[in-house]
Amino acid sequence: MSSSLDKLKALTSLLEDKLEQKEKPSIEEKKTAKEIPEHAKKTSAITPLPQKKEKKIVTSTPKRVEKKYTATSEDTRSKNINRVKILYDKLKIFEKSPDFKNIFMYKAMNLSGIGLKEEDFGEVREGKYIQIIAITYEPDKNGKKKAKNISLGYFGKAETLDIKLKNEIIEFVLRWRYEKAFQNVEHYKDLIARVDVPKDTLF
Repeated sequence: MSSSLDKLKALTSLLEDKLEQKEKPSIEEKKTAKEIPEHAKKTSAITPLPQKKEKKIVTSTPKRVEKKYTATSEDTRSKNINRVKILYDKLKIFEKSPDFKNIFMYKAMNLSGIGLKEEDFGEVREGKYIQIIAITYEPDKNGKKKAKNISLGYFGKAETLDIKLKNEIIEFVLRWRYEKAFQNVEHYKDLIARVDVPKDTLF
């Protein structure tokens, strides 16, 4: 009897020991618990894994280009005409064509005695007389239009021509042609606008 009681006591003590071991943390758990700081213990036992931050794709923006002011065609024309007027006075063109407003009524303008082609530009032709010649078309006695040359300026022999004066003569003729070309463009623009064409094809 006593032996069975002793066995029961021994069994009971074993069960109690096992229960105590389950309730008490193991040595490894104690060590881990010591390593965890106090503020971490207060948080939830399950901590969510840190979410991966999505990489933002940054597209490179083009650098701002500073807009530089460019003169419009009307500004260019205005400056060109002003310069033609200055040269018109300097070269005394008014002596042959008194009204500056009519200076662009001529059909064309040439220069005698100085080359204006690519191969001889600015070259003075020895033995020639320097003249600015305007060309107009006038009807003859039969009603047919014929070209007529009008001297707008006479500047003597090529050999005695001052270089500065030569440059001003060339500049006057070229600037006159420049404005005349603008006028022709406007003329054709107006004519095309009168034709029944798609509006988006106009200049």
